[in-house]
Amino acid sequence: MIKFERHITVSSNDKNIIEILAEACKEFSLSNALVKSAINKGALWLTRGKYTQRIRKVKKSLLPQDVLNFYYDERVLSQEPPQALLIADVEQYSVWYKPYGMLSQGSKWSDHCTIARWSETTLLPQRPAFIVHRLDRAASGLIIIAHSKKAAQAFSKIFEHHQLEKIYHIIVHGVLPAHVDENIGLEIVTNIDDKSAKSTFYPLEINPEKQLSLIKVKIETGRKHQIRKHAASINLPVVGDRLHGDNTIVLSNDGNSEEVNLQLCAVQLSFICPFDQKEKLFELPTQLKLSLTELSKRLT
Repeated sequence: MIKFERHITVSSNDKNIIEILAEACKEFSLSNALVKSAINKGALWLTRGKYTQRIRKVKKSLLPQDVLNFYYDERVLSQEPPQALLIADVEQYSVWYKPYGMLSQGSKWSDHCTIARWSETTLLPQRPAFIVHRLDRAASGLIIIAHSKKAAQAFSKIFEHHQLEKIYHIIVHGVLPAHVDENIGLEIVTNIDDKSAKSTFYPLEINPEKQLSLIKVKIETGRKHQIRKHAASINLPVVGDRLHGDNTIVLSNDGNSEEVNLQLCAVQLSFICPFDQKEKLFELPTQLKLSLTELSKRLT
């Protein structure tokens, strides 16, 4: 697999982007079509003065002393994004179902497998996309995309002041203690990375034979991997959590083994809309939520 990067200072404006990159990358024999495809997938950045930004327009005018930063990774560029699903389009922002395996934001190598880019290329009418919160690549569920800098700033304030309620579902190995009330839940306040963190777990459904539980989770802080770490801290690792808990192997119908995806899904978002000041509640359709029954059938 070819992987390289080039940083090319533009000496004059008599050549276009494709000509400049073709010359700088000639040792790899990349066709113009491959170069254009990589640019469209987010592999090219332009530095002009103090500012660096991703560019996709191959006909963009260049100035002397501009720097083209080209990051080519054949493995990354060959990946196909899973399909996201639009839940609601509110013009200034939209709400999406991000599936397992889709990134929230890209890297210097590309952004074509991100929910932001999916939104930009599939939503009509087309609008810019700004990430205002994140879901791990391995997690699934609801995510908000802002479509203007004003909307992005408004949602940043909402998240900063904890004015948005997020509810998740997880499937874990084990069962919450019998005394945990389904309405009160179990509070977990274990610090994460030396920062305060609070999650509340509510029992929803149990499979005693498989020792699996479907649990609703509310979080009041947003530390990295908070739910996964809190679940592991009480010996209820999230099914499919390769980092903090369990790497579950199942047997498929044909007898071949496979790993289970992380069983963590954002199922509900509620907040006061910064534009019409009305309360908004977005909930994932039932068919997209985690299913303890279906997972139990697969686990050996």
